[in-house]
This record gives sequence, structure tokens and C-alpha cells, in this order.
Amino acid sequence: MTPQGLILLAEDEPKIAGILVDYLKANHFETIWLEDGLAVVDAVKTQKPDLVLLDLMLPGKNGMQICRELRTFTNIPIVMVTARVEEVDRLLGLELGADDYICKPFSPREVVARVKAVLRRFQPDTPKPHSLFNLNEESRQVSVNGHSLTLTPNEFNILKTFLANPGRVFSRDQLLDRIYDSFKEVTDRTIDSHVKNLRKKISKVMPDKDLIVSVYGVGYKMEL
Repeated sequence: MTPQGLILLAEDEPKIAGILVDYLKANHFETIWLEDGLAVVDAVKTQKPDLVLLDLMLPGKNGMQICRELRTFTNIPIVMVTARVEEVDRLLGLELGADDYICKPFSPREVVARVKAVLRRFQPDTPKPHSLFNLNEESRQVSVNGHSLTLTPNEFNILKTFLANPGRVFSRDQLLDRIYDSFKEVTDRTIDSHVKNLRKKISKVMPDKDLIVSVYGVGYKMEL
């Protein structure tokens, strides 16, 4: 399974860290776990994670100090974890520049959902121009070889993802992350239904081409 990204987790409570690492790995993230705040900045510089999950109260150097220091040289997404609700405004304000926060106690599923949501904001899918498809994100209109397609919002988002990443294989879970709220309980087989319908609609105007390819045991990709 292709990793979804590298998460640096700074958390000094081993039990909480262990649970979060397990949930992140189950959702195909690679993880680096640090207990000491003094090690975080150097780890960001050397390991170049995709996101930092940063506890506010850390030994050596606290989350606020770390966040300030990180913002002097990187715009990496930072999700703060805190039990101090009164600090939330400061965490997300201009003073620190955190991108999201989670209050303890929390559900590990919520943490993973927040991580995915923040990463999506920082890595938007931008369809690449090509001769076959014309996709207008503002009007949500699509045409193939000059023929209009009527797509559902989920079909539109799947097609947009494929067009932004031609040739890349997406697992069902990765596609689900792009079309559904992460808190919604949806089975990965739902993707099969959406892809099947999208294929049918494309094949009506391009019967000689099968652009969306199933990759056995993995998921789907689009070959243009």
C-alpha cells in the first residue's frame, strides 16, 4: 500500500502516542514519534515530514515554542494537541500559525480525520490540461471530446483526482478521503460503484477507450 504521507508525532505520553501511531499506520501513514520537544525542530529539518502533530505540553520545549520556531523556516502543516481550551485562540492565531487543533480527550479516529483534512487543504488536486477532457471546477461541468457529461458530485471529484494524477494508482481508501467527510462511515466498496458509473458515462461518448483501469488488489488509475 502506498503511504499517504509522513507524520511527525510529538507526544510525551507513551500510551496516547502508541494509540495514535497505530491508527495512523492503519490509515497508511508513516510516522515518526518524538517524546522530547527539543528534538522536534531538527527532526522537521532532516526528515521533512508532511505534517506535524504537536502536543502543547512537551518536556524540553513546549508546543508553542516549537510552532513559533518552525514558522521561521517552513509552512509545513501543524496540528496542535491541547488539553488547555483557553489556549485555542492563540494556537490558531497569527502569533503561532498552527493550522488546526484537537482538544484532549479525543478520539484517535478524529485525529486521523483532522490530519487527512489538513493534508487535503495543503495538497489540492489540480487537473492537468489535456485534449480529451475539459473540466470546469467553478461550474462543476465536464466534457469529453466535446460531449458534456452529467456527473454526481462524487463522480466529479473522482474524475478530478484522476485527471490531476494521470497514471497514479489510487486505493479505494485514498479515493474515499477525497470525496467524503472523514467522519462519515462509508465502506470502501462504495468507490467501486462510483467508478463503475463514471466508466459507463465516459464510455457512452468514447466507446472505443477504457480510460479508468482497475489495478488488481490495489485500486484504480486513469491512463490518458
